[in-house]
Amino acid sequence: MNKPAAEHRAGHQHVRLAEMPFEWPLGYEPGVTEPVAEPATAPEASLWFVFRRTEMLMLGGKDAPALPRIASPESLGLATGPKLYLGRLDGAHCYTAEVPADAPPPSNGEFRGLRGLYGTLDDARFALAGRALQLIDWDRTHKFCGSCATPTVARISERSRECPSCGLVVYPRLAPAVMCLVLRRGEHRMEMLLGRSPRFPAGTYSALAGFVEPGETLESCVAREVQEEVGVQVKNLRYFASQPWPFPHSLMIAFFAEWAGGEITPDPSEIEDAKWFDIEHLPQLPARISIARRLIDAAMGEIRAAPPW
Repeated sequence: MNKPAAEHRAGHQHVRLAEMPFEWPLGYEPGVTEPVAEPATAPEASLWFVFRRTEMLMLGGKDAPALPRIASPESLGLATGPKLYLGRLDGAHCYTAEVPADAPPPSNGEFRGLRGLYGTLDDARFALAGRALQLIDWDRTHKFCGSCATPTVARISERSRECPSCGLVVYPRLAPAVMCLVLRRGEHRMEMLLGRSPRFPAGTYSALAGFVEPGETLESCVAREVQEEVGVQVKNLRYFASQPWPFPHSLMIAFFAEWAGGEITPDPSEIEDAKWFDIEHLPQLPARISIARRLIDAAMGEIRAAPPW
């Protein structure tokens, strides 16, 4: 069933969740088992998401790159591991598979990082590529039972793998993570608290984020992560939006929060630098593919629409 395009109101800013990168695409019918009956479309018209580690195969060169519409990767001279059926997108059957890390691309194609394909692929194919990457990573890393080491078997009734020996069932892994943009009223304008990890590109700052721990609510995770990373307390959390993040299996859940107290004291193991930034003088920000950038942009739009000064 197709999801309707949803809207979430964040102050004066409308966020269309269906337009968030990696959002479940419209026109997509998920599937687990390959159709037994003759496909509605010819086999050579199937859509393939073929990965070499986290890079995906694109055909047609840099001028007109496109996903392979082929019967199988073998038709391109590629040897793959097990294939996974993903369902149908606009009537076309979709599959994903993985090739060895040293596999060369076919003569008319290249392997490209998924993030670099944002804006090149249409929204639906880009979103489904993110789903495919998560599933192929999960399938590869759960071939054996984590309890008794017996080879697992794919179940046909749902997306899971089962141990035929002890009965353990494993589902695709999903790691929830929170993100928080902390705001406060500065001397002249509103300010936002941004930090930079040593892993970020040079000069880039972003909202704070961290993974949810077992038994922890999203709200308590936000408070803990902000306190641990920069020594600041927050209040009045407000939900913004969420984004599947397939690098490799996260779900980012973003909030706004107000500064409640504390001076910035970065945890050097997590945060290289953190500062309050005037919204009119921001540093280099994350790429627009990320929910972090959309969170920051939404805050700026909301503040400018109803300036508190």
